[in-house]
Amino acid sequence: MAVRLVGIDVDGTLVGSSGVVDPRVWEAAAAARAQGIHLALCSGRPAFGVALDYAHQLDPNGWHAFQNGASVVDLATGQSHSAVLTSEWVITLIAQSRSTGFILELYNDNAFVCESTSPWAREHAALLGAPYEPRPLESLPGPIVRAQWLLSLEQATRLTALPHPGLEVARSTSPIMPGVQFVGLTREGANKGHAMRTIAGQYGVPMGDVMYIGDADNDLSALRVVGHPVAMENGGPAVLKAAERHVSPAEEAGVAEALEIAMG
Repeated sequence: MAVRLVGIDVDGTLVGSSGVVDPRVWEAAAAARAQGIHLALCSGRPAFGVALDYAHQLDPNGWHAFQNGASVVDLATGQSHSAVLTSEWVITLIAQSRSTGFILELYNDNAFVCESTSPWAREHAALLGAPYEPRPLESLPGPIVRAQWLLSLEQATRLTALPHPGLEVARSTSPIMPGVQFVGLTREGANKGHAMRTIAGQYGVPMGDVMYIGDADNDLSALRVVGHPVAMENGGPAVLKAAERHVSPAEEAGVAEALEIAMG
C-alpha cells in the first residue's frame, strides 16, 4: 500500500461521544507526518473554533477542507478555494426557516450566524467552540458558502426529499449531539470528494495514493474517489459498503488504527 495523503472526518471519526480526541490518534498522526504522509482534516465543520484547532494539530502548514468541502484552506498562506451559494438560494432558505421554525445556520469562510433561540442552536455553537448570540440570518457578511439545518430525523427525511437544484445536500450526525440530524447545503459540486481531489492536486498526489477515513453519508463522495477508503465501524450501512477496510469506532481510536495501516 502506498498512501501519501490521508483525509480525516471529525464527528464520529476523529472524535466520538466524549468530544475528545484519543491521545493515540495524535501520536499516530505525528508518526505519519514524520513518514512524509500529508494529513488533511475534511469536515462538515467550519474553519474556526475546535475544527481549526484539529487542523492545526494534524498539519499546521497544510491544506484542509471545511464546510463539507465548500472551504478548502491552506493554513500556511491563508489561500482558500470557496464555493459560494447563490443569493437566490440564501433568500429561499431564510424564508423556509422562518415559515417552518426549523433551525438554520449560515456560514461564510470564517463565521456563522443563527437566529434561533433553541437549545440545539446553543449546544451546536458550543460543539463548534464558538460563542453564541442569536442574530438575524441576513446579518452575516457574504459570500455565504454553506447553509445547515439542525433537524429531527422526521424533519430531515421530509426536507431532503425536496428538490434542491444546484445544491449538494449532505446529511450527517454527531455523537456529541444525539438525536440531531445535520443537513448541510453547499453549491453543486462542492463536496468532500471534490475537496480531496483539490487537496491531492495541491500536493501532486494521485487519487490512488489517497486514504480517506469517515463514518457518515457526507463522507461518501470522498470514500468513492480515493484509492483507500476506510470506514469507522460506527459508520452507516452505505459508508461501510463503500469502504475497503473497517477500523474500530472513534471511542477506540480507530483513526490511529487507520493511520498505522497507511504507514504500513
